[in-house]
Amino acid sequence: MRLQPIPAFDDNYIWTLEADDGSTIVVDPGDAQPVLAAAERGFVPGLVLLTHHHDDHIGGVAALRARWPALEIVAPEDPRIPVASRRVRDGDRLEHGPWRFEILAVPGHTATHIAFFGHGHLFCGDTLFSLGCGRLFEGTPSQMLASLDRLAALPAETLVCCGHEYSRSNAAFARAVDPDNAALRRREEEIIAMRSAHRPTLPVPLHSELACNPFLRVDAPAVRDAVAAHAGEGSDDRVEVFAALRRWKDGFRA
Repeated sequence: MRLQPIPAFDDNYIWTLEADDGSTIVVDPGDAQPVLAAAERGFVPGLVLLTHHHDDHIGGVAALRARWPALEIVAPEDPRIPVASRRVRDGDRLEHGPWRFEILAVPGHTATHIAFFGHGHLFCGDTLFSLGCGRLFEGTPSQMLASLDRLAALPAETLVCCGHEYSRSNAAFARAVDPDNAALRRREEEIIAMRSAHRPTLPVPLHSELACNPFLRVDAPAVRDAVAAHAGEGSDDRVEVFAALRRWKDGFRA
């Protein structure tokens, strides 16, 4: 299979995954033009996967369907995504041609956010980022932490395909939280080298995130101690630790 992150807007990634028979899926096409340009090399998308309703993830769908009228659009059950031809919910299994994906409900960034897991890839939209997680626009800290816990339980070799190139700024925050983490230090060096060479920092193996991402490590003593020091008080409640960590990130400036 051939995985490709297609840059869009300032920092979005539209993902394509092409099977050996040429069948191609497109994930979160907020802008049609980069997909149309990439398709000039010969692939014809047959399936679009949408993780959530934000326009920078769905805005290009109408133009893609105009180009390929038979295109199937798979989305969560959310009326804010009117372009869907098929709705899926937590626990569903999506089967289409060579494709097999498990649908995971991962609310937090939005109320109806979903992720697609299959073929060793996780398309998680704006729920999980490398060294970070999405802002809580519609969900609660408890919901987001449960969503991240669920993703963290997937096989460690899973390739995490996030919706944005936020890795470098997330690394700065992660180092502020967990400065003695050697795995994080190596990941930050890798990110800096990749971005300096204008290369994407994604996908990233889940095992790397489990070792480095503070939002997946709220039970680690180093992360808990850092959050307590920043907040001025500690907590034994992991949801409260996560919520304080997310608030810290919301106001963080490198």
